[in-house]
Amino acid sequence: MAIKVMLIEDEEGMRLLLRKIIEKHKEFEIAAECDELAQSVILFQRTRPEVVFLDIGIKGQSGIDCAKILTELDPKVKIIFATAHAEYMPEAFELYAFDYLVKPFNVERADRTLKRIISLEQQEKKFEPEEQIEKPRCRHDRLLVKGKESMSFIPISDIVLIQRENHATIIYTEKDSYATSASLSELEKKLDKEQFLRSHKSYIINLSRISRIEPYGRWTYVVHFEGRKEDALLTAEKFEEIRRRFV
Repeated sequence: MAIKVMLIEDEEGMRLLLRKIIEKHKEFEIAAECDELAQSVILFQRTRPEVVFLDIGIKGQSGIDCAKILTELDPKVKIIFATAHAEYMPEAFELYAFDYLVKPFNVERADRTLKRIISLEQQEKKFEPEEQIEKPRCRHDRLLVKGKESMSFIPISDIVLIQRENHATIIYTEKDSYATSASLSELEKKLDKEQFLRSHKSYIINLSRISRIEPYGRWTYVVHFEGRKEDALLTAEKFEEIRRRFV
């Protein structure tokens, strides 16, 4: 079945351009088009698209507010902002925007976004279990971390561990580390619980990066990782959880 797309854009010329780009890919079909917030909610509920192209400003209304409503209706929907307002990018990615295209955008850039969606859909179908089981999963492949004067987009698969230290949260990847004011609880909500575990009040760990676990005192363990000299603490309760998962 084709991937259903919805266009929410109040410029007819831009809708026409998006339509032409999308229709070049046989994997997609345009299920609905509109130019204002209220109608978008009605059409979204009626057509249930998997992908939404959305402008930040639609007839004086907020595309950010529209995205919040749509993601509440369907948390799995892929929101792609197509807008001239680059300054809204951080807020958009906090909503787990799949992508952000700044007008006037390059057609090849939009094509790459569509091809990435096709690839993700194919991967999901390839690994789809015979019986559908609801599992929490991460909707996107990167984590937005905002610094004082910059933004970092961290591939989630590269994250080795996250540690709370000295009133800051440090995210360790294979080669880098990033400091953020976000709490561990906030980051935990954005990560796939099948892949990441809150091992201790001060740590989140990537289960696929563990190299070994050693006792550390009577009720605590130390977790060592591939590719990082840093380690993490693990409670006895979480040790048993890991053991059950890998049995």
